[in-house]
Amino acid sequence: MDERDAQILIAISELETSSSERISEETDIPTSTVHYRIQKLREQGIIKNDLYEFDLAAAGLEITVISEVIAVYDEEYHNRVGEQIGAVEGVKQVFFTMGDVDFVVISRLTDRDMVERMFSQFEAIDGIQRTMSNFVISTIKDDYDSFAGYEVETLRDADDVTE
Repeated sequence: MDERDAQILIAISELETSSSERISEETDIPTSTVHYRIQKLREQGIIKNDLYEFDLAAAGLEITVISEVIAVYDEEYHNRVGEQIGAVEGVKQVFFTMGDVDFVVISRLTDRDMVERMFSQFEAIDGIQRTMSNFVISTIKDDYDSFAGYEVETLRDADDVTE
C-alpha cells in the first residue's frame, strides 16, 4: 500500500462512497487511477465488499450489550465456544482475548426479551462458566470498520508491517 492507496481508503471511509469521481475530487488523484486502485484494493482483499452501512438503532436494534465471557479452559475451546457464541442471534462481534476474561462480545438487540433470550442461549453453551454484561447508555463513537480517523502515513506504514 502506498500513499495514494491510503488516501483513497480514507476518502472512501469519510465520503461513505466508492465513487471514483467523488474520491478523485476529494484527493486530486485522477479518476482513472482511483478506479484502478480500488480494483487492486479489492483483489488484495483490503476492500471486502460493497455493503451499505445500516443504522441498526433506526431499524429497531437499539440495545447494545457488551459482554465479558469466562470459559472453562479446554483444547480448542476458544474456537468451539467462540463459534457457538457467534451463532447466537444478535451477536455482532466476538473477540477471544488475553487477560481475566476469555471473550468480549458485542450484541445489538431489540428489547429486554431479546436480551434475556441471548443470556439463556449463552448459559446453554457448554464451557461457558460466567458472563458479565453492560448495557450501553449512549454511543460516543462507532467506527470499527473504517479507515476514517487514520493518518495516511499510519496506513502506509501498517501495510509494510504485514508484508
